[in-house]
Amino acid sequence: MKIRTLIVDDEPLARERIRTLLEKEPDIEILGECDNGLLAVEQIRKDSPDLVFLDVQMPELDGFGVLEQIRGERMPAIIFVTAHDKFALQAFEVHAVDYLLKPFDRERFEKALRRATENIERRQGDDLSQRLSALLADVKPEGRVDRLAIKTSGRVILLRVEEIDWIEAADNYVNLHVGNESHLHRETMTAMEDRLRSGNFLRISRSTIVNVDRIKELQPLFHGDYCVILRNGTRLTLSRGYREKT
Repeated sequence: MKIRTLIVDDEPLARERIRTLLEKEPDIEILGECDNGLLAVEQIRKDSPDLVFLDVQMPELDGFGVLEQIRGERMPAIIFVTAHDKFALQAFEVHAVDYLLKPFDRERFEKALRRATENIERRQGDDLSQRLSALLADVKPEGRVDRLAIKTSGRVILLRVEEIDWIEAADNYVNLHVGNESHLHRETMTAMEDRLRSGNFLRISRSTIVNVDRIKELQPLFHGDYCVILRNGTRLTLSRGYREKT
């Protein structure tokens, strides 16, 4: 999928420079050019670009004014372009992905474009993951969860819950262990425990949930704890506090 891009600058030579550099990028689709902020707002609302190269200083409505006008709508990734470095801090305060200071060379331009591309891919991945998760929830609003939408390496996969061997806490994420692979998923242990409550999963410690179908053996440890040995040889700990809840 190409990155739909809009060029906004009141200087014809500046627009031509950006267009020339973008035309060499196979993953970029140039939607058009705007020579003022009011026209930019109109076209952003009309075409919903993924990326906007946005001049800061323009007559009638400057770059920051453009962002103010489209606030609350689907916000594209923004690369500010200006001849004055005094706007740099303000640019990043409004979450621009980068800031090009005129005159810029090809290397600096390509660095900014890479940063924007990574930002767009990350957001698209997050959006897709959220949409898939919502879709799965709609399909099975109650009862057992069959699949999880997992973002990995810039794509989203549908992971069958029954394939998970065990789950490990990682701050506000969980690490899903599936055979020799693991997938980092943005969800807390408590939320994951609630989602899997009707399945064959058991929380055995503060940081561990295990698929009970993968358990091969339990060995007693000290102080009421147990060693949980999975079929693949993984050794986990069933803490006394969680044993008493089971």
